[in-house]
Amino acid sequence: MELRQLRYFVQVVELGSMGQAAQKLGVVTSALSQQISRLENELSTRLLQRTSSGVVPTDAGLAFWRQAQLAIRHADDAVRAAQLARLSGHVSVGMAPSTIAVLGLPFMLAMRERYPDIRLHLIENLSGNLASMIGARQLDLAILFQVEGTQRWSVVPLLDERLFVIAKEGLPGLPVAAPVQLEQLGNLPLILPSSPHGLRALLNAAFARSRHPLNVIAEIDGLAMLMDAVRAGLGATIQPGAAVARLIGEPLRMMEIADSSSTGTVHRPNLLVSLCDEELSPAGLAARTVLASVTRALVEDGRWPGATLHKA
Repeated sequence: MELRQLRYFVQVVELGSMGQAAQKLGVVTSALSQQISRLENELSTRLLQRTSSGVVPTDAGLAFWRQAQLAIRHADDAVRAAQLARLSGHVSVGMAPSTIAVLGLPFMLAMRERYPDIRLHLIENLSGNLASMIGARQLDLAILFQVEGTQRWSVVPLLDERLFVIAKEGLPGLPVAAPVQLEQLGNLPLILPSSPHGLRALLNAAFARSRHPLNVIAEIDGLAMLMDAVRAGLGATIQPGAAVARLIGEPLRMMEIADSSSTGTVHRPNLLVSLCDEELSPAGLAARTVLASVTRALVEDGRWPGATLHKA
């Protein structure tokens, strides 16, 4: 099996056409088709299915395509590392909006200082979407809030985030003193992410245990817009302390939500999730170490509001 064949195959899958792939690769269609056939013969399985509109990968082809992308990227990283004679390459890292607000810039600065030749791709998205991207090999590592136990990933607990009621001073229904119990929030107008959001699922479960309904007046899935609505006094929200990392000096109250016997722990875990060590490139391994180190420093220095390092 040749690296050239992997590149040919990936290009065909991405474009869905032998002709278009051949044109982009600068080879004739017959030569490209011959290389794909050799690849299928070597693997003793059909990778592509011809249709009236082009080609699509079979189930085996889709699985092979994901690993082929990884192999090509590692090969390219190896070439760059050899050329520069020091650690280089590419690494893609995903974070949720509230996480990237406090961790994103310090992580980028640390990577630039320690590994200036590693090209960093930072992605901001919801935790569930980031998990799917790791599964599709579109990310090397990410900070997630929950993972499926069946995934073959490296998972390291980083920290726990306490949750806070965040509101403009004087909002009707806002409790007087902190910490607050969920039972005290029944009349508080809340602006929260929608149900698919991991934080909303955590809050739904906590309020169900307390047997008190959520008084949700609006659902906003973008953190920036959600916090704009809170600053405008349209309602309160429940978020980890990291949500206010970019709002220094704003006239907002943050009231910690206390654990109780009826609701249990109302914390959000943060997990450092990556491809397994066998799949992670040297650049990915370096970035994972830096990410854990920067996270620990932010918490220890008190720059991650409401965060506590995982005891392990």
